[in-house]
Amino acid sequence: MAIITIVGAGVMGSALTFPAVDNGNEVRLVGTHLDEAIITSLRENHYHPRLRRPLHTSVKVYSHTEVGEAIKDADVVGLGVNSQGVHWAAETIGPHLRAGQTILMVTKGMESVDSGLQILPDVLREHLPASIRDLVNYAAIGGPSIAGELAARRQTSVVFVSRSAEILPKLRSLFLTDYYHIWTSTDMIGVEVCVALKNPYALAVGLAAGVLEKQGEDIASAKMHNYAAAVFAQGLAETAILVQKLGGGLETVFSLPGAGDLYVTTQGGRNSRMGRLLGMGMSYSDAVEEMPGETIEGVDAVVSMMPAIEAMISRGDLDANALPLLRELHRIVTSNAKVEFDFNSFFSKLPFAPPTKDLST
Repeated sequence: MAIITIVGAGVMGSALTFPAVDNGNEVRLVGTHLDEAIITSLRENHYHPRLRRPLHTSVKVYSHTEVGEAIKDADVVGLGVNSQGVHWAAETIGPHLRAGQTILMVTKGMESVDSGLQILPDVLREHLPASIRDLVNYAAIGGPSIAGELAARRQTSVVFVSRSAEILPKLRSLFLTDYYHIWTSTDMIGVEVCVALKNPYALAVGLAAGVLEKQGEDIASAKMHNYAAAVFAQGLAETAILVQKLGGGLETVFSLPGAGDLYVTTQGGRNSRMGRLLGMGMSYSDAVEEMPGETIEGVDAVVSMMPAIEAMISRGDLDANALPLLRELHRIVTSNAKVEFDFNSFFSKLPFAPPTKDLST
């Protein structure tokens, strides 16, 4: 048994309490300053209003003002904040960390730093106090895991990743159950790039549903699966390009953190809903009004990453035509532009030799 503290009482951080409790660990859940309503509900009757189910009665609940008490003797500190909350998390937990603890990140995303891209575990490390940043372990979770399904104890398969291979067997054992299946990896770059890119590319796949609605019903009820599949494949190809460019492993792209996580994210959620609205012809500024109070992490990710990507292109580190889908997404959400993909620009800069396109067939 271990003491596991999860900072961030949103759906994913809270869902992670289920396998942690089922393994007999002492589990503590700390709300951020944005989670006060959730914490109040949990303290009243253990009910999580966003997961729409009760958490286990053994989960100890803390407000953000009690974070020091919650993590001081924890073995694992999980981070379930959103991508914009990593700096806050570093400042909040940093003074209370002790040597030997493991930070397990659920948060997904990347940042543009000094004209380059940086994965969030490294962003977190750099913002922790210098006195502790090299004395704790860093790990993360990648792979297809919808919070509501995990909380319902549906079969879920993920990857736990860390550059410190020696911590992974123990960490895995703390969460492994008969419904939460865990593989391990040391490809921190590959896993983190994949899980960061799944949100913008899932948004792009979601455009197909909106385009279909805009065009109206077909006489034979033809759908937009071909459209969505091409966008999905291009998203995966662009993920492969960036993973390899940043030093990650290509095999990670075509397993749970890459293909798996992208697939599950296309099946619903905020990014897909935003994609549908944009595909219907709505400008991004108007679509935001249709989803008040919701963080669209696919948009946050593409806006955050694009300065570094443009800098990489300017330096010659990345081909200007390598990421047509990501760059088009950036144009759509920052310029209120219409959705007009040039499908012929896809699949031209793969990390492996593509077949020659034969326009005669």
